[in-house]
Amino acid sequence: MNKLISLLKEIGIERLAQKFSAAVVYAVFSSFALNFFYQPGHIYSSGATGFSQVISEIVVRVFGHDYLPISVTLVLVNVPLIILAWQKLGKQFTVYTVLTIAMSSIFIHFVPVTPLTHDPVTNAVFGGAIMGFGVGNAMKSGISSGGTDVVSLYIRKKTGRTVGRLAFIVNGCIVFVAGLLFGWEYMLYSLVGIFVSSRVQDAVFTRQKRLQVMIVTKNPDLVTEKLLEHGRHGITVLNNVEGAYSHEPQTVLLTVITMYEYQDFKELMEKYDPTAFVSISENVRVLGKFAEVTD
Repeated sequence: MNKLISLLKEIGIERLAQKFSAAVVYAVFSSFALNFFYQPGHIYSSGATGFSQVISEIVVRVFGHDYLPISVTLVLVNVPLIILAWQKLGKQFTVYTVLTIAMSSIFIHFVPVTPLTHDPVTNAVFGGAIMGFGVGNAMKSGISSGGTDVVSLYIRKKTGRTVGRLAFIVNGCIVFVAGLLFGWEYMLYSLVGIFVSSRVQDAVFTRQKRLQVMIVTKNPDLVTEKLLEHGRHGITVLNNVEGAYSHEPQTVLLTVITMYEYQDFKELMEKYDPTAFVSISENVRVLGKFAEVTD
């Protein structure tokens, strides 16, 4: 308990309130998408939410009763992933993830399932658009909804490899089960929902968009240490740089991050070197291997 209190103090009330607000916004949109469109239309979401739908539906089919509602299943699915995140991805990241999962589960549980239309295509498109906006906004705020995000970040941290195939495999299994449970046409509708969700998510926030960062600092050792500790991308150091106006010695650090990492990078710089000059260029192209530094 003392460690948790210390961690919350380290995060700070203002930052925690910001993440809480973002988690609530995500929870509202995800619950609306799920209970107004996905569930009534038998449309399956992607990732942990879709997997929770699968488990809940199988329980209903086997036992004839909703013993495991989606809100509960979503928490259970994420428990081992939360433990993994706590041990391997960082305490603060885990706190934000738990916060997001908790808010999402609460809203999904208490927002009633309300059919707005019986057209499966409309359910897939509107549900996907709402879910995509919620996920994109959450990622833009620097929070994770758990699920495959945790596994993807862990694998990328350990191997330096992208894991787009993981989401493809998980989502493929989800829509395949949708076809088995409701009919193959609902496999198609679920694919439409996932596609729309991903397009809207990309429109709101592109997680793999690469940003070139140039940092002019008087504290290169501290900044480099913290960047490697949190972002773990390679950094190029240019020593003996002189400011044209002040003629004071400076150091320039060059690195490339993804948009998904931008919020953490911004908070890191504000905390450890608020006087540094930081220039960020979007839409950069990278030749060669863009990977994380591994232990």
